[in-house]
Amino acid sequence: MSNRETKASAGQMACAKPNGLEIKSAMTGFVQDFSKFNSEMKSKLQTQEDRLAMLERKTLETMNRPALSGAATIEAPHQKAFAAYLRSGDDDGMRGLELEGKALSTAVSADGGYLVDPVTSDKIAGVLYSAASIRSIANVVAIEATAYDVLVDTTDIGAGWATEVADSVETSTPQVERITIPLHELSALPKASQRLLDDSAFDVEGWLAERIADKFSRAEGNAFVSGDGVDKPTGFLTYPSAGNGTEVWGEIGHILTGVDGDFATNNPADAVVDLVYALGARYRANASFVMNSKTAGAVRKMKDADGRFLWSDGLAAGEPARLMGYPVLVSEDMPDIATWAPAIAFGDFNAGYTVAERPDLRILRDPFSAKPNVLFYATKRVGGDVSDFNAIKLLKFAV
Repeated sequence: MSNRETKASAGQMACAKPNGLEIKSAMTGFVQDFSKFNSEMKSKLQTQEDRLAMLERKTLETMNRPALSGAATIEAPHQKAFAAYLRSGDDDGMRGLELEGKALSTAVSADGGYLVDPVTSDKIAGVLYSAASIRSIANVVAIEATAYDVLVDTTDIGAGWATEVADSVETSTPQVERITIPLHELSALPKASQRLLDDSAFDVEGWLAERIADKFSRAEGNAFVSGDGVDKPTGFLTYPSAGNGTEVWGEIGHILTGVDGDFATNNPADAVVDLVYALGARYRANASFVMNSKTAGAVRKMKDADGRFLWSDGLAAGEPARLMGYPVLVSEDMPDIATWAPAIAFGDFNAGYTVAERPDLRILRDPFSAKPNVLFYATKRVGGDVSDFNAIKLLKFAV
């Protein structure tokens, strides 16, 4: 090898030596960076695993926990959407929201408005049933039509004894009466200021349910007793009455006290006893008295021949007072004691009076008609009528 080749070879080796150092340095840096990246990834994965474990633990705790209010959880989306609609008129949450059971649909109806959420609707229904109204003792049916037909057998079928050899004799045929109960629209129009609605601490739904229930209970109670049937239910006092035993179908039998505008001076309780036994035995088993507070105050003082009060208070909370063993409904819609006034009614109202209603209650929000207040137009369709005239008797204060 010549000197020139030896110098070239030495130069190449000198040049290769720095390249090896650079590679080693680069590899060392890569390993350090990879170790750092690996440590960061392990830390992030550990954090993620801790979060998943915590979520899984909470999920298991929730699943194992007893369901205290399952219905409220299901109805919460609709309740929130309805509350937003009441407060600000925002109906985006109401559109396309499905309801189950009797609530049907939340789509906008032809005349506007939305179905009330099931929680609020149940509150109103509860107050209506608990109010001092004929509804609490009548036959209440929910329908999806515009009217409800009741078929009543008004006469008895003929029957007779037969022998083995005698010819059978034709007997009378019973007659069936059809009573149609149309539905009428019951409405309420409460209002509230927008500032009050914007206050998150104000229970809009509770306030609305209370106002609507109060209005509906008073309107219904009056109509079921004395409604004339024109755009409202027909009350049982609207029909004509006749002396007990002389009434025909379409009339209600009555008993007279024997004194104009008052009970008899001697033995005033005799009129109440006569009223009870004027009702047929098959109706007395489920019968109730209906009277207002003034009449109840007069009847409460009555005693029998042995000095015992005919009136007895309920033995438990929520139990109605009783007169001669029959429950008493104190309804302020009944008339006061006056000449020829039917101040006391007695009968099986579950058989004698039928209330038909649609289960949905609609709310229409109107922020324009009464500024700065917001009106809430609530509507419900309900009807009522006498379904069996033989099941109710009246006590009139006359000779």
